[in-house]
Amino acid sequence: MALKKSDLYVSLWASCDQLRGGMDASQYKDYILTLLFVKYVSDKAKTNRQSLIDVPEGGSFDDMLAAKGDKEIGDRFNKIIARLAEANDLRNVIDQADFNDEEKLGKGKEMQDRLSKLVTIFNDLDFGGSRAEGDDLLGDAYEYLMRHFATESGKSKGQFYTPAEVSRILAKVVGIGANTRQDQTVYDPACGSGSLLLKAAAEAPRGMTIYGQEKDNATWALSKMNMILHGNEIATIEKGNTISSPQFTTGDRLRTFDYIVMNPPFSDKAWSNGLENDFGRFEYGRPPKNGDYAFLLHALTSLKSTGKAAIILPHGVLFRGNAEATIRTRLLKQGFIKGVIGLPTNLFYGTGIPACVVILDKENAQARTGVFMIDASKGFMKDGNKNRLRSQDLHKIVDTLNKQIEIGRYSRMVPMSEIADAKNDYNLNIPRYIDSSEPEDLQDLSAHIHGGIPDRDLDAFQHYWDAFPQLRRQIFTPNRPDYSDLTIDVSAVQQAIFDAPGFGTLRDQATGIVDDWFAAHRDALAGITADTKPNELITTISNDLLARFKTMPLLDEYDVYEQLMTYWHDTMHDDVYLIMADGWTNAAKPRLTINDKERKLTEEPDLTIGTGKNAQKYKMDLIPPALIESRYFANEQAKVDELTAAAEEAARAVEEYIEEHAVEDGLLADAMDDDKITKALVTAHLKEIKTDGDADEIKALEHATKLYNAQAAVKKAAKDAQGELDLATLKKYGDLTENDIKTLVLDDKWQATVVHRVDGEVEALTLDLVARIQQLGERYAETLGGLDSKLDELEAKVSTHLADMGLR
Repeated sequence: MALKKSDLYVSLWASCDQLRGGMDASQYKDYILTLLFVKYVSDKAKTNRQSLIDVPEGGSFDDMLAAKGDKEIGDRFNKIIARLAEANDLRNVIDQADFNDEEKLGKGKEMQDRLSKLVTIFNDLDFGGSRAEGDDLLGDAYEYLMRHFATESGKSKGQFYTPAEVSRILAKVVGIGANTRQDQTVYDPACGSGSLLLKAAAEAPRGMTIYGQEKDNATWALSKMNMILHGNEIATIEKGNTISSPQFTTGDRLRTFDYIVMNPPFSDKAWSNGLENDFGRFEYGRPPKNGDYAFLLHALTSLKSTGKAAIILPHGVLFRGNAEATIRTRLLKQGFIKGVIGLPTNLFYGTGIPACVVILDKENAQARTGVFMIDASKGFMKDGNKNRLRSQDLHKIVDTLNKQIEIGRYSRMVPMSEIADAKNDYNLNIPRYIDSSEPEDLQDLSAHIHGGIPDRDLDAFQHYWDAFPQLRRQIFTPNRPDYSDLTIDVSAVQQAIFDAPGFGTLRDQATGIVDDWFAAHRDALAGITADTKPNELITTISNDLLARFKTMPLLDEYDVYEQLMTYWHDTMHDDVYLIMADGWTNAAKPRLTINDKERKLTEEPDLTIGTGKNAQKYKMDLIPPALIESRYFANEQAKVDELTAAAEEAARAVEEYIEEHAVEDGLLADAMDDDKITKALVTAHLKEIKTDGDADEIKALEHATKLYNAQAAVKKAAKDAQGELDLATLKKYGDLTENDIKTLVLDDKWQATVVHRVDGEVEALTLDLVARIQQLGERYAETLGGLDSKLDELEAKVSTHLADMGLR
């Protein structure tokens, strides 16, 4: 059984647990990623003899595994890694971490046990499958580790990683695409761990020629490993300070590239340290002490005449004055700035400030007549103490920019004449051009005085009235010109809308679109094999779903897209990977649950047969038992449900009877022990007083016994029925054909889940309308005259009460 992505994450993080305490995340990441590297290249070497990485004798992961339990395990690890480094010219790259460091790993037995456990965990990972399969899994594992390392490293040490979602935006908006050639170049002057470069190159179907530079030695080594891990062994990653010592030069000029992506250190005050030659970078002005424009101008100068760049920078580059204003003005006049994207706050690990993406494009720059701007600051989700872009946020940004779509309060093409006018004076601060704030919810004084709901508030929901043609007339009636009244009570609004014909039509339309979409891709999904490329698969089907919902009234196509992508990340990706690794039939087989204390991995069983020590606990990774029961054992499940409900009712009857009579001076009071009562206590007390006790008390005890017995009987019947159903379900897994499995997974699981999730979106947007109508109904329910009348009534009551008390 292939290891699921979720289990892989647990294994990797368990490996980190082995190193916590002796060092922080910025240090132990070097150990973990080195082991990941050795394991990956060793697995690949076993299945691909043409691998560019030579794994020599005495330099493999198997040699590390053989060192388990050895007193000299740390020294042996170092020598194994050194052999691998020597064979591949990777000295000072993969041998940065010292596995014999007693200060970090402990002395003697402590180091021996820690490294032995560590190598055992990595031994469970298998990267020896096909290239597509292995790289997809490795990519997920690598991103998972880098994200968590960056989170734990904190602000001072988390700058080696650009969040994957942001990297994907830069990769997709810089202009790399289906027609990009393998010999075209992509360059990152501050490449960190290299993830941004890899995301950009991955946009080209045949790959690209990769160049990068990184000044931090450990991070440079990380980037070199990352390139190899992702099949880019020949990428050129140089070491050194890009501004003071650029490594890609031709004489006294910078080498130029087709594409540049970059996330430089924000506002670096030391950018000019050691600077002797500007290599022609400051033609449009010398940056001030703040180094943001130093990196931007380095990128601009490093572009070919048709080159394009996407750079992450703090918002200050858009509006700061003095030297930066001069540079910005000159760049705008030259037409080099093609677009600006404002991102949410707190996305990055090195800083919490909001950032933007500045897109440079030299091609046809002189003909450029405007700057395309996007304010994407509102689209994100909370993820612990950071914000993260959702799949829908990423897709919307990329679609909007690449297709130059103008969306109210989100994006627009800003003419250069507007940017250059006296009011703006080449200031690019996004709020000057896009007001992304929500419209103010105005209180209507006339409505408060005379009653009625303002029609302008109802007109704001015209897109709803278009979808539900009769609804407005059904629940509103004219009050006076420009005002309407609710014809139903506020509490009845929700049911009225859900009962409206338009709501059912909308729900049916959404379901129909999903059904048609799934039918179009069912054959492709049914054809998943070991050669399937998961990322290409989900890209194809998700883009088609988004396109089909573009014309759907009310529903935002990106909200629908997010539902599919969330399900993909939570469940479908694991399912696809299992099918790729094991085939449809084997992936559907039940397996005994894992209880691995060493990896801190304990699985909740999906099905338990038997009880106690003899219980057999099974995990069904691909097909949950509920799907089997629903399709093949609906009658049996209905019987279990019926018996379970009867058991619950019997338990309630016992509880109610006990609550009534097991009280002080109650008929069951004498059967209680320490304010508790049980069937055994009732039975024992009944036996004591059976011959000469109080008749009413005996009768109460007998009735309680009868209720307890009825509860036990129906509870046992429910348990027996559930046991029979579980056994039948387990047996059914063995009888399933491949076509049966595909029906269960494709139709009953994947399609049904997407339909349910999209239906939830329909309901959610309808509830938004309900909430607003209820708010307006409650806001204007009381007129000023009505309030005055109530006040008069209350004053009269108070006066009467005071008079009755003789105070008036």
